[in-house]
Amino acid sequence: MKAIYPDDGDGDREGDPEAVPGLRPETTGSADATSHTLEVDGETFVLRSNAFGGTDYTWLSGPNPGYGFGVSPTANLSLDEHTTNIRDLLDTIDAGSGYIEDD
Repeated sequence: MKAIYPDDGDGDREGDPEAVPGLRPETTGSADATSHTLEVDGETFVLRSNAFGGTDYTWLSGPNPGYGFGVSPTANLSLDEHTTNIRDLLDTIDAGSGYIEDD
């Protein structure tokens, strides 16, 4: 856990002032990462494996550049299961803002 969360767990670390909710920052080597483009219900997503055994989904055709989500673990997921993950996100998006709806 220390490699992922290097502080002592008390939550006193400084937040990244450049952080944007829903936007995955570029990571070292991400340009070399294997990716797959998937169209679901007329929307285009790029899927990339992440360092945690999961998948990062970036919504390319969405109204908010770089917006997406991640799911872990995703080892051995079928294309249908990835499609379901994307549909689950799209079902929660507010049509006006293009972001996940507030409850």
